Amino acid sequence: MLSRLFAPKVKVSAHCDLPCGVYDPAQARIEAESVKAVQEKMAANDDPHFQARATVIKEQRAELAKHHVSVLWSDYFKAPHFEKYPELHQLVNDALKALSAAKASTDPATGQKALDYIAQIDKIFWETKKA
Repeated sequence: MLSRLFAPKVKVSAHCDLPCGVYDPAQARIEAESVKAVQEKMAANDDPHFQARATVIKEQRAELAKHHVSVLWSDYFKAPHFEKYPELHQLVNDALKALSAAKASTDPATGQKALDYIAQIDKIFWETKKA
């Protein structure tokens, strides 16, 4: 009798852990833009102290970008998204690998490659938000 009294009256479900407004590829893009900007500044400055500080910042920002891409993959994108966009798993993997490469490199082209992958993820993300 008590179980019926305290049983939920309404069954609810949610697409994601929190309201979907908390997920946005812009967070990854901003961090990846920072990576590329630092890489560009490193190319223009050969001071060893500047290079050391810039390297730390670049690596931190690349890790943050990787974190944001990973969160989208693990928390936002769900099975229906992967069914509709079968390239999404590979795209996320490519973005993470590109961010790792940018983390290890001073070449702004690696930062741009990561940004290009994030832009593709962003496009899919916003298409899923329309659905």
